[in-house]
Amino acid sequence: MKRPFHQLFSIIGVLLLAVAGLTGCIAAPDSAGGDPGAIRIGTLRGQPHLYAPYFMQRFAPQGTTYEIVLFENSPDIKNALASGAVDIGVLGAPAMLAGIAANQDIAIIASAADGGSGFVGRPEIRTVQDLRGKRIGFPAGSSQEIALKLTLSAKGLDPETDVQLVNLAYSDMAGAYTAGRVDAFLSAEMGVSIARQAGAHQILSPYETPIGATNIVLGGNGRFLDEQPDRARETVQSFTRAIEFMQGDHDAWAAGLVETFGMDRAVTDIAIQNVMLRWELDDEFRQRVTELARQMLEFDQLPTAPDMAEVFRTEFLGTPASQ
Repeated sequence: MKRPFHQLFSIIGVLLLAVAGLTGCIAAPDSAGGDPGAIRIGTLRGQPHLYAPYFMQRFAPQGTTYEIVLFENSPDIKNALASGAVDIGVLGAPAMLAGIAANQDIAIIASAADGGSGFVGRPEIRTVQDLRGKRIGFPAGSSQEIALKLTLSAKGLDPETDVQLVNLAYSDMAGAYTAGRVDAFLSAEMGVSIARQAGAHQILSPYETPIGATNIVLGGNGRFLDEQPDRARETVQSFTRAIEFMQGDHDAWAAGLVETFGMDRAVTDIAIQNVMLRWELDDEFRQRVTELARQMLEFDQLPTAPDMAEVFRTEFLGTPASQ
């Protein structure tokens, strides 16, 4: 059932207030006073496909503490990883590829989630051709940007001249749509499901391009991986067990999002159906990430191609040496 706009604004308002209230108690990259031995994990606030860190503590080895550090976007997590401010991070694959191309000491150590994206617009926009001259929101430097440009190009629209692309933060996307500042957007959850509750509809699937549904990965700081390989392996195992727990218990996943970020449960239930959790670094996934890097170079998101031999480190997906 679609909600009227005044109810939608209430949902957005509650979410923003809840997140604002959290900022006083979450860790910041330069915060002091926490557990100096904790493993610090960067993730994004309020996105269901990056929620696995919140379940990792229940699978932690005895004596290990995971400290969650919230960020607004994946490039910030990537920079925190590169500096060592966090040890691992759940973030967009494009940010990791950009960092590796810039010779930052980071690597992809597991996958995390495919999907979590949507291409939605006003009810009168029935096909991609109806987007000609329209304003389309997107998050710059993301897999959604690549998917949007590939989709438009495949349907005969030039992303640079036939539409008006509007760079927006993930958290601003649904509000921009309801306020009329964009006619459509290709972005991530929860904005997609919030907009659909307000009457937006899916224009077409964003997963029908050469990059498929590729989106979120687990990245590691190179020094942490090299100097503490056993802890890194244990941490990755905690992450994979958290992913598998969420795959088997959507109710706990949705309830956690509601409790942590004050999200609307009905919207949350819809959003998580659009997320394909995973952790494997199989050949098919690595091929899609390689294609993503090629497309990022093509669309000038990368100044140079990353050495794909340096992108993945798969040795941490095994059983921890301490067990």
